[in-house]
Amino acid sequence: MKKWLKRLLVLAAVITLPVIALGLHTWFGKPLKISWFYERVFAEYAVNDPEMLTQLGILRPLGLRFYEDDLTDSSPAREAKMAEKLKRDLATLDSYQRDDLSDEGKLSFDVLHYFLSMQVRGDAYRLHNYPVNQLFGVQNGYPRFMVESHPVEDLDGAKSYIKRLQLVTEKFAGVLEGLKQRTQLGIVPPRFVLEKVSSEMTQFIAPAPEQNVLYLEFAKKLDKLTLSPEQRTELLNDAKAAIATQVYGAYRSLIAYYAELLPTMATNNGVWSLPDGDRYYDYEVQANTTTTMSADEIHTLGLSEVARIETEMDQILRDAGYTEGDLSSRIGQLSRSPEQLYSNDDAGREQILRDYQSIIDEISKGLDPYFDLRPKAGIEVKRVPAFAEKTAPGAYYHGPAMDGSRPGVFYANLRDTAETPRFGMRTLAYHEGVPGHHFQIAIMQELKGVPTFRRLLPFTAYNEGWALYTEQLAWEIGFQKNPLDNLGRLQAEMFRAVRLVVDTGMHRKRWSREQAIDYMRAKTGMAEGEVTSEIERYLVNPGQALAYKVGMLKILALREKAKTELGERFDIRAFHNEVLSHGALPLAILEQVIDRYIARVKAG
Repeated sequence: MKKWLKRLLVLAAVITLPVIALGLHTWFGKPLKISWFYERVFAEYAVNDPEMLTQLGILRPLGLRFYEDDLTDSSPAREAKMAEKLKRDLATLDSYQRDDLSDEGKLSFDVLHYFLSMQVRGDAYRLHNYPVNQLFGVQNGYPRFMVESHPVEDLDGAKSYIKRLQLVTEKFAGVLEGLKQRTQLGIVPPRFVLEKVSSEMTQFIAPAPEQNVLYLEFAKKLDKLTLSPEQRTELLNDAKAAIATQVYGAYRSLIAYYAELLPTMATNNGVWSLPDGDRYYDYEVQANTTTTMSADEIHTLGLSEVARIETEMDQILRDAGYTEGDLSSRIGQLSRSPEQLYSNDDAGREQILRDYQSIIDEISKGLDPYFDLRPKAGIEVKRVPAFAEKTAPGAYYHGPAMDGSRPGVFYANLRDTAETPRFGMRTLAYHEGVPGHHFQIAIMQELKGVPTFRRLLPFTAYNEGWALYTEQLAWEIGFQKNPLDNLGRLQAEMFRAVRLVVDTGMHRKRWSREQAIDYMRAKTGMAEGEVTSEIERYLVNPGQALAYKVGMLKILALREKAKTELGERFDIRAFHNEVLSHGALPLAILEQVIDRYIARVKAG
């Protein structure tokens, strides 16, 4: 039996047993039930993405590990096949009668239809991105996946780890082929991307193979297994050989290509400079915000929000005795004050992690009046891996494994403890942890009775809008009583408002990278290195930064709408249930959900 068919049948047996009972028609024709179609959509994607299957962990409890010795194909050919599949899936979805479905069925239909439609529209810009950049890409995603996600719990897991080391040459070759296609079309990243990624990759292969993180972490995992000395030595020798040959060779191929491109690059422009760049940005604005707002409307909104927040921040600083200088310089003075700083050493970093965990534990105990829906999965606080922290964002959240084997993780970037003043820590912990990303993502993964895609699909405006909404919620319910903690909240909100200005500024109004850096520094008071990383992030991920504030404002508006229409019948817990219990949603569909909730309560 062919490998792909074996995988498809195994996944079908796991995910949709009734489908097999009715025969292969469901897989190769139009499924008789739309619910079977939903699961087929997920299964077909999953079977072609072994790395995703590893990260989700949904098959391991059933003893299925056939995918653990393989890597996901990163070639343009696979991207093209996936694009054609999206078109077929959308056409199949449209062939079902939406009106015949239940309310929950209509919601699933609408969510998938929106997602597929946006993906099909975006196929025109399939190559309008920078798949290897300073934030994400195979050069840091591959080692992070191997270290953080690949399980080594027995001898088979160890052998699969080595197999995945050996397959990296093929994976990188696919990425390189895609880069060359983009170059031929005139789609090349800004100069700073080439410089930083080249430096990152060069540093990654600088150590001897046995000193590389892929070897060191593998050795730690082997220490937890029951192996003979001979087995352990053989496994480590195989890993060392694979790192020295396949892994380092793959990295050198990308380094050489970027070295070839670098002398021709002189600009750090927004995507307006790419072929058809303006229309590409219009698409990214809509796809990321899940609204019909234009770039100009968002730019104006950003300027208005910046002015409002600036006034509130100014008053807190004055009350705290910081009266000299502009907003940026005064925040800088506060951030550098001794009482706000941790020691920039291992002890200071460990204390930051403990303090973040304490903040999360504290608020978790006080949320019963506001939430009666909580995730079962726990959350941990960890440091961003050292090999990634130089170019990684200040913090990010990694969702739990769907099989319950791994909790959610709030990763804090501790490259420089001066970037973590105490007054901003509460807000960051609420955003990335509880009740922010951890509540939203873990609850979504734990949903029952919904199609699998409803537990997985991300919509940035919803995800990030929720996390930013919870920053304000925590303040409203009293977890930021210290005025300086509230300043941290406002600084974070200012940060997201400034994003509206600088993202549209660089990609639509042709601001320079330096102009955007100066604006963000002046309005937020953030450290120059942190601001530079953020601005460079927006340059390689156009439109994504717009989603946060747009999503937050929408959720707040929907809450106010529910309060106004329901009066004394408004229950904050019920509102939060409606927002969280359906998975991630486009904002327009979220509004429909809240409208139905309001109507139900009114009907009694």
